[in-house]
Amino acid sequence: MSRLTHSSLYLQRLGYDVPPPATLQTLQDLQLRHVCTFAFESLSTLLHLPVPIDLPSVERKVLLEGRGGYCYELNQMFLALLQELGFDARGITGRVVMGGPVDAHTARTHRLSLVTLDGVRYITDVGFGGMVPSSPLLLDTDAVQATAHEPYRLSFDGQGSYTLWAQVAQAWRGLYVFDLQIQADIDYTVGNWYVSTHPDSPFLGQLKVARLEPGKRHTLANANYALHYLDWPSEKRVLGSADELMAVLRETFGIRLPDSPQLREALDGLVISTS
Repeated sequence: MSRLTHSSLYLQRLGYDVPPPATLQTLQDLQLRHVCTFAFESLSTLLHLPVPIDLPSVERKVLLEGRGGYCYELNQMFLALLQELGFDARGITGRVVMGGPVDAHTARTHRLSLVTLDGVRYITDVGFGGMVPSSPLLLDTDAVQATAHEPYRLSFDGQGSYTLWAQVAQAWRGLYVFDLQIQADIDYTVGNWYVSTHPDSPFLGQLKVARLEPGKRHTLANANYALHYLDWPSEKRVLGSADELMAVLRETFGIRLPDSPQLREALDGLVISTS
């Protein structure tokens, strides 16, 4: 299929019959619709399979095979769409610090995008799993920013690095640190290689899945499923079988499962290790 056909299919999946204009409202709508439509998922790294990140492979996987992906896939596909719609946008990368100190010098393994609209800079991200922002965020302010879900804010260290924070349960949690360095394809290739193959990668042999709905976040960490609400406590449960896992992956996250003989065995292993 041609690039034009893929773009049309992508826009159709996001609810557009014709390409929308390159405006802030469109950017906000595209980001929210994407994170509510396409799942963040790591089935490939669970199964120790290669994760090709050339754009045709990503579009085939997500748009034609009914899968999701992680940041190197989803944010690349989203960036290509933004550029085709006429947005001034480019890719940037960062270091994930969620769950640890924000000054930890972790590997540069997260991809997101910088968008400039009428001289105003925003970051947009559709590939950060369970805490993905559901709205683009103004870059050059430290004010708290409302999104369609939790509040976020950005801090700047004065030396080129920004930190993204999210407010969860009345506490501010650092998510990732990034800068605005120009990135080449090889930078994404190296980061993706680490995430998908390195023994220390938190994705290798693990299942991480997320998808948003208005006011809700669905997450799956191995066999631990959670439904997070904005205004009341989360619902959490441990999935007790590979069949239950597959049903949740299909029905809750909208993933068409790969035809892989290793999948059930891998999911059985997650259930055993979680129980």
